[in-house]
Amino acid sequence: MEKLKNEKEFLERIYKTYDDRSPYERFMREYIIKSIKPFLDKKKEGLEFGCSDGFMSKLIIDELKSLDIVDGTQKALDDAKKQIGGNTSVKYHCSLFETFYSEKKYDVIFASYILEHVLNPEEILVKLKSLLKLNGIIVIVVPNSRALSRQISLNMGIIKDLKDLTENDIKHGHRRVFDRKSLNVMLKENNFKNIYEGGLILKLLADFQMDKIIEDEVIDHRQIEALFQLGLEFPDLCGSLLTISTEAL
Repeated sequence: MEKLKNEKEFLERIYKTYDDRSPYERFMREYIIKSIKPFLDKKKEGLEFGCSDGFMSKLIIDELKSLDIVDGTQKALDDAKKQIGGNTSVKYHCSLFETFYSEKKYDVIFASYILEHVLNPEEILVKLKSLLKLNGIIVIVVPNSRALSRQISLNMGIIKDLKDLTENDIKHGHRRVFDRKSLNVMLKENNFKNIYEGGLILKLLADFQMDKIIEDEVIDHRQIEALFQLGLEFPDLCGSLLTISTEAL
């Protein structure tokens, strides 16, 4: 229990390190929804583990019947409520993922940008599987250790290995990085099968550099769209990996 108490303090601390106005981050979340939209419909009930400022939560609820949001920090939930407004189909739960309990099962569970943060990602996968309806899906998004930007950093000598935690990783509380192989191995070992695998936006530069060139209008949505389309062709070079999984029966 002491470890989980420390975990709540850890989450509250790292939430403050995120810039909720990051244009690159918002593009990324919009493309998550664009990629998974064929798997969503207004008859399905969703669960989101980790809501950040609620920007993506608002996009999700437009595609589903209802959404339960779980986050370990009340500040994140308060920010999400401001984004979403008084939508009565959304419920908020302030809880660590490890201790969240619900008798309800869900058609779609979103776990975007959480597995790099948690103490034990396999424990979280077991928890998510217990909350999934038969034939339900889990949407997983993680940063990609083989992103082109990280490979450039490797060749510049900024990092010594693609799996090294960068200064930005440490700042934001990342405990690990994934590539496609390590993510798939973990999913298979926990009895999941993938029904979709892909990448999100071929990533040329570090996050702060992407934000800068977007804010300065060096590139606009047309170039971002082109990088997204290139990412479909070269997912191994994308900034993030997207996987849609279901329980292997």
